[in-house]
This record gives sequence, structure tokens and C-alpha cells, in this order.
Amino acid sequence: MTTTSERPADAGAASPAGPAPARPSWVTDTVVARLTSHVSRSADNGEEPVTAIAPYDGLPIAEVPASSVADVAAAVESARVAQRSWAQVPYAARADVVLRFHDLLVEHQDEVVDLIQWEMGKNRFSAWQEILQVATIARHYARHGATYLKDHKVRGAMPGLTQVREVRIPKGVIGMISPWNYPLYLAVGDVLPALLAGNGVVSRADSQTSLTLLWARDKMAESGLPTDLWHIVVGPGPTIGGAIIDTTDHVCFTGSTATGRRVGTQAGGRLIAASLELGGKNPLIVRADADLAKAATGCIAAAFANTGQMCIHVERVLVHASVYKSFKALLVEGVRALKIGQTFDYSVDVGSLASPSQLETVQQHVETAVAKGATVLAGGRHRPDLGPLVYEPTVLEGVTDDMPVCLDETFGPVISLYPVSSDAEAIARANEGSYGLSASIWSRDVAGAQEMATRIRSGSVNINDGAAAAAGSIEAGMGGMGDSGLGRRHGAEGMRKYTESQTIATQRLVPLGPPASMDLEKFVALGNKQLRLLRRLRVR
Repeated sequence: MTTTSERPADAGAASPAGPAPARPSWVTDTVVARLTSHVSRSADNGEEPVTAIAPYDGLPIAEVPASSVADVAAAVESARVAQRSWAQVPYAARADVVLRFHDLLVEHQDEVVDLIQWEMGKNRFSAWQEILQVATIARHYARHGATYLKDHKVRGAMPGLTQVREVRIPKGVIGMISPWNYPLYLAVGDVLPALLAGNGVVSRADSQTSLTLLWARDKMAESGLPTDLWHIVVGPGPTIGGAIIDTTDHVCFTGSTATGRRVGTQAGGRLIAASLELGGKNPLIVRADADLAKAATGCIAAAFANTGQMCIHVERVLVHASVYKSFKALLVEGVRALKIGQTFDYSVDVGSLASPSQLETVQQHVETAVAKGATVLAGGRHRPDLGPLVYEPTVLEGVTDDMPVCLDETFGPVISLYPVSSDAEAIARANEGSYGLSASIWSRDVAGAQEMATRIRSGSVNINDGAAAAAGSIEAGMGGMGDSGLGRRHGAEGMRKYTESQTIATQRLVPLGPPASMDLEKFVALGNKQLRLLRRLRVR
């Protein structure tokens, strides 16, 4: 499939013939059967198979067996049994499994990139970026995870007599509920540190992109992961996802804020932790001193990668009034030059949306904005001549607060431009709304931009980069503030959240508390003298 376009077709031009079937030739029925054999389900559960529709051609992808609530419970129990043995395996041996998976992922990456494109519709470079992230995560936690989990000695109640260490204990079975927009990175990237921390895992594969996750499970089996340690279940989110929350020991959820609230409420009812990465309406600030050409290029990359279907993509662009016209011209020129369409090679810059519902949201946001007075500077049209769900990269101007596109998450290839008169106004506008996931500042004054960053309510702020610098820095935590979620993936917290902290205190020679022969008042008096002495000595 090679249909592409650099410029919009004339409004009255006839559409070319429909796209060719998108199913990769190597994905035979035998391959599908092998992948779907990793779905945890009983043979007679009575659930109807799940069949997603391919964004590139609107044709069914493949029948995937569905799991029942009982299947989830059985998967959790199976993982719980396997986890007890896995937790006793030395960290280096666990890491060897993950590093073998890393090598298979890199060696066979074209297979999973094909699957990601077929199931989700993104362009090939965006699909390859998932390989980059997962491989980096695998290497990082394999090499550094033992340090994150090592025992930590602290001073005890009686220095020299009380020995205290904090240890990390696996939580048990981790429930993973991942979305369709990054079916490899947001699923497997969270599974790897959970497994390395000594846990079992039960993942719900999103129905749109289940083959991608099942491919990863197949490669983990080839890498030597114990069979029952990681289970994958398939089925509707409210039932299968709900069953995961009801039976596991920690829930990692990535998705919408509305669903995240329900996940958090259900997990809280069981007194289990939930890490939640949710929605965003991410701002990009262009200061008066910014390199405008670099800022425009960076904005385009952050706004239209993955067809705008990523939680950290830029949707609001706040530009200092003194450079607004110049920046706008550069941005619009760059957006109009983007190649859009559907290919299984690297010739397309922006691919397809993933589903009719995503297309509907994008169209409604743009059409409502235009009806209320906004101006389309670039794009603004559905392009069925290029693919059923292709929508042009779009730049809007004149967006006001009463338009949904202003502060509601669009999750598509649409950005809005806003002139601002000062840095203070830019910060105030960036902090509007309830989200706080990612932000970007472009400026030649790096120190000034870094100071600005601390005043933006956002889990990550990128200086002279749109979104990738923070997300790609695997040793640093990634997550949101406000309605953008709780907890962090990546870094130390991205692994430690899958463990419990346990304090082990050993008392030597004498017990804590007053000796049996000492009057309590005398003991208290001595204790008070000790407190005053320690204060003067600046101890603790």
C-alpha cells in the first residue's frame, strides 16, 4: 500500500481506488493461531471472539479468542503460583531473560512494526519508535534494576545497638491494563520492570491491538520466561479490566482520565495501589527569543507523531506576540509539507487514525471550532481518498474557551495557536484546565526556560524539544499531575512501585525502653537530657 499525499487534493477531485488489503503477507493463519494460543481462556468459556477492524482498509484483522471473568481469576492464580518460584530466581537470571527478549525484539522488529501498523494505523517511523523505547527499557532495567531494589541500611532507634534495613518485596501479581495507541511500548514497557522485580503479571490486551501484545508474549516465551508467569487476557474493558482490578495486587493503567477515575476508585476499595497515566492537553511555549525554525520543526514532530494519538503530544501552542506571525508562517509551511497516507515503509510522515470514534472526535472538535469562529490555517479535512480514517494534520487559529478543542483532549492531529503577550501569560495559559502531563518551552535562554518550567503544572517539561526528550530519558520518572494521573513509569519509581517496602530492625545487647530496675520518671528525665544533647549536636 503506497498511497500518499504531500498536499490536499482539490475539493472536487475524484478519489482514487480504495487501498489494498493491509494484512502483512507473513501473517498467515498459522501465525495467528500461534499468537492467539497465548490468550488465557478455557476452551468452553462461551465468550464470543474479538475481531478488530484494520484502520488502513476497514477490513477485519483476525479473530482473537476472548477471556471470561473466570479466566481472569484462573490466570491470576496461575501467575501467583509461578511468582513464588520466580521471586527466588537471582536477579541476574531474570535479567538474562529480558535481555534475550531485547535481542529477539531488535532482530525481528519488522514483524511487530508490521503488526502495529496493521492494527493501529500509525506511520512506520512512529511504530519503530516503540521498538526503540521497549529495547531501551529492557536494557535499562536489566542492568540497573538490581540497584533500584537493593537493601537500604538506615540508622536505627539506638545508633550502634539498633540495626535497620529496608528491603523491597514483590507485590505478587501485577494487573496491566494498556491502551491501543502504543500497543508495544505502553504494555510491554511496564511489564518488564514488574517481572524483573519478581512479580507475576496478568495483562489485558486492548481489543484493537491484541496481536501486537501476543507477539511480544510469544517472544518472551522464546526468551525463556516461565509459562505461567505472564498471562494475557482479552475482552471488554469494563468486565475483563474490572476482573483484573478485583484479583491482582497492583494495577497499572494507561488510558482516559474518566476510566482512570473508575480504576482508581475500584482499586482503592480493595486498598491496593494503582498507577495511572491518563489524559493530557499539552502546551508548547515559544518565547520571544526562541529559534523559530527549530521551534516550528519541534512542534510539528510533537504534535503529529503517531497521528497525534499519544498522551504527551502537543495540542496547544502559545507563541509570544512579537514572533507570532513569523512562527505561524514557518509552522503552516511545515505542516502543509507533511506527507500523509498509508504505507508499510518510511515514506509517510503522518498515518491513519486508529478508529472511527477517533475520527469522529477529531472532526467534531475541528468543525465545532470553525462554526464558532476559529480559522483553519492548514489541514482540516478527512481524506478518505487516502484511507478510511486518514485526517489531515490541522492547525487552528482563533480558538476560544467555549470550543471543546481549547481544553478538552482531542487525541488527534490537531493543534491550536494562541498569541501571548508575556512569559507570565504563557505560564498562566499553560496551566489552564485540569491536565498536567507534558509541556514544552522553546528559548535561547535555557536558564530562563528552566526557571519557567518549575512554574508549569506538568509531570514533564521539555526545553527546546517537543516531547521526546523527557519520555526518552528512561532513568527519569514519567507521569502526570492533576487529571493526568498518579505515579510514574520509568526510572527507580517505575520499578519500585511494583514492590512493597519492608523494614527489618534488629536490636542488639539491650532492649528499647526503661530497664526494669529504673523508675519511669528518672528514665523520662534522662530521655529529655538526651533529646537536648542530640539537638545541640545536630543529630537527626
